[in-house]
Amino acid sequence: MEKQKTIAQSISLSGIGIHTGHKVNVVFKPAPVSSGIAFIRIDLPDKPRIQAQVESFLPAKFNRRSSIGNNGAEVQTIEHLMAALSSLGIDNLDVELDSNELPGLDGSAIKFIEALERAGSIEQEQEKYIHTIKEAVSVEEGGSSITVLPAKEFKISYTLNYDHPMLEGQFFELNVNAESFKAQIAPARTFCLESEATDLQNQGLGLGANYENTLVVGATGVIKNKLRFKDEFVRHKILDLIGDLGLAGFPIRGHVIALRSGHALNLKITQKICEQKNKIQGADVMSVSLDVNEIMKIIPHREPFLFVDRITHLVKGKRATGIKNVTINDYFFRGHFPGRPIMPGVIIVEAMAQVGGVMMLAAQENKGKLAFFLSINNVKFRKPVVPGDQLVLEVEAIKVKSKTGQVRGRALVEGKVVAEADFVCALVN
Repeated sequence: MEKQKTIAQSISLSGIGIHTGHKVNVVFKPAPVSSGIAFIRIDLPDKPRIQAQVESFLPAKFNRRSSIGNNGAEVQTIEHLMAALSSLGIDNLDVELDSNELPGLDGSAIKFIEALERAGSIEQEQEKYIHTIKEAVSVEEGGSSITVLPAKEFKISYTLNYDHPMLEGQFFELNVNAESFKAQIAPARTFCLESEATDLQNQGLGLGANYENTLVVGATGVIKNKLRFKDEFVRHKILDLIGDLGLAGFPIRGHVIALRSGHALNLKITQKICEQKNKIQGADVMSVSLDVNEIMKIIPHREPFLFVDRITHLVKGKRATGIKNVTINDYFFRGHFPGRPIMPGVIIVEAMAQVGGVMMLAAQENKGKLAFFLSINNVKFRKPVVPGDQLVLEVEAIKVKSKTGQVRGRALVEGKVVAEADFVCALVN
């Protein structure tokens, strides 16, 4: 079994968005187990987090790139970074940025790979979930298709066939791993036809593109640039596909056979893979997020006493991970050291207990029940929690019976434990 991974230290990048032309500064930061890849718009009020997952994809609003968003906040052109993270096996990462598009850099993923390698990676305590394709899944649209077959490794076979002499009949195939991706796929740059370039810019696309970061394909060849590979175009399509599959939130083992696929079709096959995974695992395992509305269907807590914003991982009756974004607007700061706001320790414990409640009460046999405290033991507070912190709340069932649940919990900020406790709850109708 492989362990989850994050980066060993923070690292920064700056550049221009290929489509928006906006300047952007990006900081990659280590993230706790099971928190996934999250993009944080530090230029917006409350610094909204956007989880890199299929539910966040914005297919209707953007084309020719993969973009995610929620509640009006968005991040465009994430596919090159997502492909780099996937190839390096980075499961958990916070990506802070001060604009709405990642930097295009040289139009490929190699600069992301090099930055992440400088940051290094570390194994984390929890095992990662790797989905092995059990039955073939496929999608088709027009003249494009993707099929994923069972296989022991992650393999991609891609056929590119467009009505252009330089884009006819290109085929490439490889087993994807860190080494093959860096050498064979990561340097491949994005491209467009010369005949489309003006129309794209009239649509507000490619405003940061130039002949260095985008291969512009003319009638007789690439304009003002040279190919890194004779089949660089099909390699870049594989890069995009790997990045889009990363929105599943877990690595896969299977043989992906793609014909002329783009971002929209890539998303559809990713959704089908997620559906297969949930079907195989059964209803007791959820890797997708539960938002506040879904949490309130499981536990009875409501504002101002609901202290969980999102559940990021749930194995019903066994373990769960939740998120609480601590902001100055939280009502308890009005009276708890208002001159130097600190989150009350008892509320941190309550937040852990609420994640524990979701874990226990989501199980079919406990639906409709309530969870009441019976005892709290081994409570330790190790570090103050202040506005701007993000609490990652991890709970694990020690023993759950029909009438009681014994749970161990801990709260972390930036990967460091700030509080921990053991508690016993009564499960009552």
